[in-house]
Amino acid sequence: MRLSRFFIDAPLSLGRLELPEAQAHYIGRVLRLAAGDAVQLFDGSGREFVGELVEVGKKSVQVELREQFAGLAESPLRIHLGQGLSRGERMDWAIQKATELGVAHITPIVSERCEVRLKDERADKRLAHWQQIAISACEQCGRSVLPAIHPPMLLGDWLARTEAELKLVLHPFAEPLTSHARPASLAFLIGPEGGLSEAEVAAAQHAGYQAARLGPRVLRTETAPVVALSVAQQLWGDF
Repeated sequence: MRLSRFFIDAPLSLGRLELPEAQAHYIGRVLRLAAGDAVQLFDGSGREFVGELVEVGKKSVQVELREQFAGLAESPLRIHLGQGLSRGERMDWAIQKATELGVAHITPIVSERCEVRLKDERADKRLAHWQQIAISACEQCGRSVLPAIHPPMLLGDWLARTEAELKLVLHPFAEPLTSHARPASLAFLIGPEGGLSEAEVAAAQHAGYQAARLGPRVLRTETAPVVALSVAQQLWGDF
């Protein structure tokens, strides 16, 4: 039987631990677990902990952590996904699936055709929301290390700052992804709804990005990262 698994945003160690309020509420009120039930916790460091609930109250849940072990190894291919900022569930989907597919970094990209503009408090709330999506995806898929979710960035800034052995920008008229040699690290740029403009693709190529295509069909902005990352992990990663 698979154990209920939770991320704790603090360094873990063996022994007794009182869980944060959010996890305590979910364990006690939603899952209705009881004292004696086993749980699995991780703190994003790559370590996993198995323990037993010793107290489940209305306001407090305590667990005794009794076993520690190394979590799943991360993909040998370090991927930084630059994902064009899109609306609502499309962006959530892209971040969730990119996390499941093993990316190390995700940066929402603000480009010419973006229909979303985030500022100040709203941007902070969206970033926290995306980080929680990544945490939930890690809890579900078994990853022991969280991907870094960066604040939205202008395309020009991302092109100038991002380093990787291989830099790719998706484009429907380019050489296939399979034509590239195996890299140790990969920066993947994917456009928003409406795609990147020709000027933006040219700017990316000037910054060292190579155009690559996935196939004969144009994919939606939320579909493209799923396909691109799957192919990259199959070719060069841990699939």
